[in-house]
Amino acid sequence: MDFKYRLTLFLLIITLFNLWGQTKSVLVEAESFNDKGGWFIDQQSMDIMGSPYLIAHGMGTPVKEANTTVQFPAKGNYFVYVRTRNWTAPWSDIAAGKFRIKIEGQTLSKTFGQDEKDWHWSFGGKVKIKTNQVEISLLDLTGFNGRVDAIYFTKNKNDLPPNQLETLDEFRIKKLGLNQNPKSSKFDFVVIGGGMAGTCAALSAARLGLKVALIQNRPILGGNNSSEVRVHLGARINLEPYPALGNLVNEIGPQRGGNAQPKAYYEDQKKLDAVLNESNISLFLNHHANKVAMQGNTIQKVLAENLETGEKLIFEAPIFADCTGDGAIGYLAGAEYLMGRESKSVFNEPTAPEVADNLTMGISVQWFSEKTSQAVSFPNIEWALSLDDEKSYAITRGDWNWETGMGKDMIREAEFIRDYGLLVVFSNWSYVKNHHAEKEKFANEKLQWVAYIGGKRESRRLVGDYILTENDLTQQNFLPDGTAPTSWSIDLHYPDLKNQKDFKGEAFRSYAVFLPIYPYPIPFRCLYSKNIDNLMMAGRDISVSHVALGTIRLMRTGGMMGEVIGMAAAICNLKNTNPRGLYQNHFSLLEELMSKGVGNPNLPKIQNYNLGKTLMETTD
Repeated sequence: MDFKYRLTLFLLIITLFNLWGQTKSVLVEAESFNDKGGWFIDQQSMDIMGSPYLIAHGMGTPVKEANTTVQFPAKGNYFVYVRTRNWTAPWSDIAAGKFRIKIEGQTLSKTFGQDEKDWHWSFGGKVKIKTNQVEISLLDLTGFNGRVDAIYFTKNKNDLPPNQLETLDEFRIKKLGLNQNPKSSKFDFVVIGGGMAGTCAALSAARLGLKVALIQNRPILGGNNSSEVRVHLGARINLEPYPALGNLVNEIGPQRGGNAQPKAYYEDQKKLDAVLNESNISLFLNHHANKVAMQGNTIQKVLAENLETGEKLIFEAPIFADCTGDGAIGYLAGAEYLMGRESKSVFNEPTAPEVADNLTMGISVQWFSEKTSQAVSFPNIEWALSLDDEKSYAITRGDWNWETGMGKDMIREAEFIRDYGLLVVFSNWSYVKNHHAEKEKFANEKLQWVAYIGGKRESRRLVGDYILTENDLTQQNFLPDGTAPTSWSIDLHYPDLKNQKDFKGEAFRSYAVFLPIYPYPIPFRCLYSKNIDNLMMAGRDISVSHVALGTIRLMRTGGMMGEVIGMAAAICNLKNTNPRGLYQNHFSLLEELMSKGVGNPNLPKIQNYNLGKTLMETTD
């Protein structure tokens, strides 16, 4: 047998062995379960840990089991690996979110969610598969946010799946047989982010005749104003110099105000219906945009992944809008951005610190309880933070000032920050219900709602041709390209000093410092990227200093920004130009559209709550 023949035979054996191995394993993504029961999809950290996952957010009561049916290539014995993590490990030796897995009616002996603090593949033992169609169930044991990314079945015990982000994505594509040549669709305008800013941007452009794609990585629209986060709208609309701006915000915004209120307050369906009623908008809910293709300084394509199936879609357009809040698309495209606090010397702002730092405003995990007709218990949790009557809060609602993560990386540490928010809510409520001196007052109180989607205030700010600063606002430095007015005070949050001391630097309460201003028209040059030619932005990721962010971040203001960039996209389409070209050559056309508005001006004015004070008024 010559060498060439032996080498060919060896390579053939290796190839057959590899093919056999591929057909003798099954990857099940938890987010693809047919019946998710009481589990929710969580995508907030997928760019960091690699995937959406299911979370058992039961507020102390185990959630309904999730079920799915999976096709196995062969019967026999399989080794089971589950990608999960122990989310309370940074603070306690006792795990909060534990769950088990049932396969064809047989519950594995392994309890998951109590091992390592980081995402990892946890070995679950061996199971005998007797049929090709297999029923798999996720059994939540605690109701305290156990989480599972994926389940892997393999004939080879040593076939441990990869855990690193790059190799994990390749592994998923291969095992799931995902199409590596995604479908591409062309639009006039692609908006990424379905909060108030993005929703208004899409509606504005569509009403002016553009074919628009609106991509939102949650199942509902509204962002922080949705029933998932429950922050009410703030600031004022219908102000000079363009009082028609805000009519669209008035049209789709909820009638009632209030943070951390019952679901109905946030009118999710109202926002959704407004979008669905526009024939020019193609809506892509549960799609996360996480890749861009560039040609020089121009975005050619944005790629988005379906959170449930993993399938990818490509969106092409001459103009894109980053309304993600995190500046996610701008970041992927290489846009210049700011993050943290600039030093006083950068913009000569009186409120800025002497030395730059990474302090950002945090996220809020809000919550509330409701009084019932009889006593309601809550677990006396062993993994809670150490509390006493002095450190705890005997209250029934956690508002905006339940704020975590100030000083941490709002992108890379998002899961940790949100988890700490959950930890303090559950720890405090457990203490108040079971140990507080006034616990009898809370006997009939039931924890009704806790957010698991964090309400962010600040992360990246994309740099435009102009950076709005504190001095522009306070000195009334009006610029010729003014657009949507910002009216809220410069409202900056800081860690509560006592709370920070009590919890060794990990504050979960904040306080606000207000600097009142007159309403100020935001320059159009703050609404498009300095170095990415066809990228606009609206919301909290526009071109402002940290201090100026304190006023523009309110959602009615963001919604009006959305109205403006939707108009701008229509002009760019009409004149075959980019946003900078609009500013330089066609700004008068934008002024005309801002004067007319795109919202219905004949509707009752219902946006009369949480307006904030301005220097136009006499303060109390």
